[in-house]
Amino acid sequence: MKYYLAIDLGATSGRHVVGHFEGKEIVLDEIYRFKTGMKDSLDGKVWDISLFFQEIKKGIKLAFSKYKSIESLAIDTWGVDYVLLKGDQEIPPFYSYRNKRNIKASNDLHKITPFSEIYMQNGIQFANFNTIYQLYDDLKNNRLDSATDYLMLPSYFTYKLTGIKSHEYTEESTTSLLNANTRDYNFNLLSKIGFPKRLFSKISLPGTIVGKLLPEIANEVGGQTNVILCASHDTASAFESIDNPNDSIIISSGTWSLLGVKLDKPLTNLKSLEANFTNEGGIGYIRYLKNIMGMWIVNQISEQENLSFKEMDSKLEQSHYQEIFDVNDQSLLSPKNMKNAVITLLKNKKPKNDIDLFNSIYHSLAYSYNKAIIELESLVNKNYKTIYIVGGGAKNKYLNRLVEQYTGKQVVALPIEATCIGNIKVQRNAGRQ
Repeated sequence: MKYYLAIDLGATSGRHVVGHFEGKEIVLDEIYRFKTGMKDSLDGKVWDISLFFQEIKKGIKLAFSKYKSIESLAIDTWGVDYVLLKGDQEIPPFYSYRNKRNIKASNDLHKITPFSEIYMQNGIQFANFNTIYQLYDDLKNNRLDSATDYLMLPSYFTYKLTGIKSHEYTEESTTSLLNANTRDYNFNLLSKIGFPKRLFSKISLPGTIVGKLLPEIANEVGGQTNVILCASHDTASAFESIDNPNDSIIISSGTWSLLGVKLDKPLTNLKSLEANFTNEGGIGYIRYLKNIMGMWIVNQISEQENLSFKEMDSKLEQSHYQEIFDVNDQSLLSPKNMKNAVITLLKNKKPKNDIDLFNSIYHSLAYSYNKAIIELESLVNKNYKTIYIVGGGAKNKYLNRLVEQYTGKQVVALPIEATCIGNIKVQRNAGRQ
């Protein structure tokens, strides 16, 4: 029996999951779960990457204490965030994509290179937190002067485990630094902006074997194993978790809702730009997606107000409050008080209580899904019959019913550990190459 360890790092939690295959079925065992999250600092919202790494090692150690032999491990995270290095030394601070520095950086970069020019080449939707804007802020503030490397977060943690630096395709595809067609760095654009070429080395595909754990790491965690590059953008791994029919849409539902389809080649025309769809990398296909704010809104209000998901969801049927607001409004990206931010957007009629507020959020999410699907079908000139919802958000039966109601399509909810399953599938296939 071969065991594989998936390390899935999210913006609010991380987990270590060991998987093995029994025939065509994958059996998962969650070994460790821990809280993540941003910190507020004098530099704005930042990540505590040293804490992340300690938790990563702790989970690996727990996995080895239960499974004496682990074939391989791989790390996936959200997109766009990275660590700058000078040789082997990190250059702090480690900015979060929700840091407010990105607003000015995106505006300033577009004065040099209009967004339309960037999109037509790179195919990535506009979001002011895209890596290209974060790096531009670093450039203007001289943080790149001494930098020898930049590593996206999964590659950074892989480097900390192995001592080997790498750039994985699906994660890099979220940055707006790649040419969507060549699937390599867009060096012409990067040179025009002024980014040092030394930061951008060879891109590796999912399934690449990076190497073994460093001896000191292996000694600390109590075992040795191969470290693999999975589809290290978490949504890319989630898309690998299911074999969905061609006439279906996938929604990877978590902190963000990533709604889209698999295409053979990128779609970067003017209509796609205006609809703000993104072309991210998959394994042998393009993930043509719309980013929707997702469960972030609900999670933030639940945490701030100390509300129980289970208790709130059980009462939603009692509410007739169905006011719609724009779940992608920029005010919701990183507000000091999410509840107040949502109520501000509900201009016509305010909710009477928290149940009304939650009902409004779920109706607004379902509405936004339907709006995105209408755009998607028009852009690709194809109608889809079914929506597959995977990830943690697929457990929300009430939202799933609303999605069917708003879209008129069949919803297949798969409340599976989609990202971990996709992560482990890539590891197994790497061992067969």
